[in-house]
Amino acid sequence: MNRNTWIRQLHRWLSIAFTLAVIANIAAMGMDEPVVWIGLLALVPLIPLLATGLYLFILPHAAKRRDVAG
Repeated sequence: MNRNTWIRQLHRWLSIAFTLAVIANIAAMGMDEPVVWIGLLALVPLIPLLATGLYLFILPHAAKRRDVAG
């Protein structure tokens, strides 16, 4: 499996983890006394999700630039 495939798969799993964290956050907001760390839980997958998403966004642009330069 090449690097791009691995990063795409990681990005998919991170998006699932982020979605679950957001659902947990919404459920926690309905509690009488919401727990702060559940709100921060969504940041754990969000930061690498941003990094992999930016990488995947840049891929086609970098490929075009390589084709023009090469």
